[in-house]
Amino acid sequence: MDLVSFTNVKKSFGKEAVLDNVSFSLGQGGIYGFIGRNGSGKTVIFKMMSGILLPDSGTILYKGENLSKKRKFIDSLGIMIETPGFIPHYSGMKNLKILNSLSSSPVTDEKIRALVSRLGLDPKNRRPVRTYSLGMRQKLGIIQAVMNDPELIILDEPMNSLDTNAANEVRGLLAELNGKGATIVMASHIPEDIETLCTDKFIIDNCTVRKC
Repeated sequence: MDLVSFTNVKKSFGKEAVLDNVSFSLGQGGIYGFIGRNGSGKTVIFKMMSGILLPDSGTILYKGENLSKKRKFIDSLGIMIETPGFIPHYSGMKNLKILNSLSSSPVTDEKIRALVSRLGLDPKNRRPVRTYSLGMRQKLGIIQAVMNDPELIILDEPMNSLDTNAANEVRGLLAELNGKGATIVMASHIPEDIETLCTDKFIIDNCTVRKC
């Protein structure tokens, strides 16, 4: 059974069509790259795939569950779409601890600290997130998306604002998580991310999606 499937999915905002009769499927355990210009519909697909946004018509299934009729945030999901949002006057570590406490699969503080250190942040730093650079916020967003070992990880432009060393560390981390069974769906404007990480690639263009 497919992990995710879209069948004849349509989505418009007002009179502007974003997706028209889109059909594709994702198996479990792959790394799937979505390629398309800004505004092509990548973020819309990711929001529908996670249960945040409903299609106008068509069917979206996650592990056989229909996500097309009722908004539902799917289980065992790690997601980073657009700009990561955090409580601005709390530190990065405190934000992560709060999110971890809300998870159905909480992990130890030690694991969180190890991920924070791995991506080049200081778990002892009490600076409020509002003072973080874009790169630091991006790292924090990636950590919150993966720290609870989700079955499905959805990342929209995860390497934005990262330097070369940090981007390489994130690529290694995603490869490790995939090796442990996580299915990863990502969009990136960086060709190296798609070519080196992804097992399958999809192009979004003119409101349609095709495998390449």
